[in-house]
Amino acid sequence: MLTPTDELTWSTELARTLPLEDGKTVEAARFSKLRPGADSKGGWEQFALVKGNTPTKYQLVEQDGVVVIQADSAEGGSGLSRKLLIDPHRYPIIEWRWRVPRESGRGGAAGPSSVSPPVRLSIAFDGDVAKLDFDDRTKLRMAKVLTASGLPYASLLYVWQNGKPVDTLYSSPHTERVRHIVVESGEARLDQWVSVRRNVLEDYRRAFGEDPGNIVAVGVMTDYGDNNAPRRAYYGDITFRPE
Repeated sequence: MLTPTDELTWSTELARTLPLEDGKTVEAARFSKLRPGADSKGGWEQFALVKGNTPTKYQLVEQDGVVVIQADSAEGGSGLSRKLLIDPHRYPIIEWRWRVPRESGRGGAAGPSSVSPPVRLSIAFDGDVAKLDFDDRTKLRMAKVLTASGLPYASLLYVWQNGKPVDTLYSSPHTERVRHIVVESGEARLDQWVSVRRNVLEDYRRAFGEDPGNIVAVGVMTDYGDNNAPRRAYYGDITFRPE
């Protein structure tokens, strides 16, 4: 039974009900095995952060002979996520690839922004909400009211962003429970597939100063540009591995 404190986040219930992933690796996203244009995206579903935002269009397309997710955001923005339970101590390594076109839309917004990243990969974690301080719990309560679905215990976002060096760690302006790590910066690798490999366990410890609970969801997100120009981006397969 959930306590009032547990209900501050959506991660607690998921951690209690989802089956724990087991195997040599965890294939969080295997878009490459799906059919272009298919409605089903392998367990991945739309999620909204801001109530009333126009959702980003996510569709399966073929790029360079491989099926990937194409994200198109004309205005507003939303994410695409999959709920699954992963022990980050057993599978600390995450690998994925993404691609940002040089011109992200007809509005001519060129590449990664210094404010709003064109691509994000998010990991949601469970944890002990009762140990959070009053300020953190208050912001979680506010998030349940102001956002479409509230927040998990903690979120780690990997972003491609101009204006900040690679490996920069920074917090969301709204809550310390959401931390960003810059994994790509600048325009040198626009218009090409970029592969990323990170140690989630080490990154979480650096970001939050504690060991993580289980992962309860993985997501991607592309929204429209700072100058309100539409954006396009691509996301490939996402895999968790032992170290």
